[in-house]
Amino acid sequence: MRGFARAASGVAVVAIFLAACASTAPTPDYAAILAAPDRSDADKKNDERRDALQVLQFTGARPGWKVLDMAADAGYSTELMARATAPNGVVYGQNAPGMPQRVLDTYAARAKGPAMKNAITDSRPFDDPVPGDVTNLDLVTFFYGYHDTTYLPVDRAKMDKAMFNALKPGGYLVVIDYAAAPGAGATVGKKFHRIEEDTLKSEVTAAGFKLVDEANFLRNPKDTHDFIVFNPPMPIDIFVVKFQKPG
Repeated sequence: MRGFARAASGVAVVAIFLAACASTAPTPDYAAILAAPDRSDADKKNDERRDALQVLQFTGARPGWKVLDMAADAGYSTELMARATAPNGVVYGQNAPGMPQRVLDTYAARAKGPAMKNAITDSRPFDDPVPGDVTNLDLVTFFYGYHDTTYLPVDRAKMDKAMFNALKPGGYLVVIDYAAAPGAGATVGKKFHRIEEDTLKSEVTAAGFKLVDEANFLRNPKDTHDFIVFNPPMPIDIFVVKFQKPG
């Protein structure tokens, strides 16, 4: 038994060591990641619209990190995370059951590419998004999808707590979404595909998270917040926020 205890203790030490190595890994060259010749023209066009370089810098994703990419959709952000955490990281691309088949087909085709070799398809509900054996995540990303949970049959409090529980102490949640008008709360998710920033912050911090950073590189104060985000008449006001699990 003492030998088993020593072995178990050794495994724990190795796990802690590997986690420490991942957290202290050098920041990758995000510009080089985006300029990789094997990335598609469509993805590079998305980079411009979403200011991908600043997004990557804001997330701080590093080689060796374990990441959950919520609302992965066709996998654009999942692949970015996979590239940023390569070669020894892992990324779970979450899509809820019931997604349009064309989206799932596009993700499946992307998943076959070499850049996605450290990505795992995660077909789970928003409010139960984490596989049972997955713990101690370094980062959760939730890009342009939180607002959708306001009009779908999703228990958002349960969802936020599940993300909190899956992260290691000190791990991060980065949310990017379309801003609704002040006072709109979570009422225009289906109509305009937006959510009020303060409402999202309130919901996420209620799960135990601490707001630690915000960025303005996608903001547009001239946005009137009264139109749907598809084919917009002007640049959309987009908020970028970072939360941390205390520890």
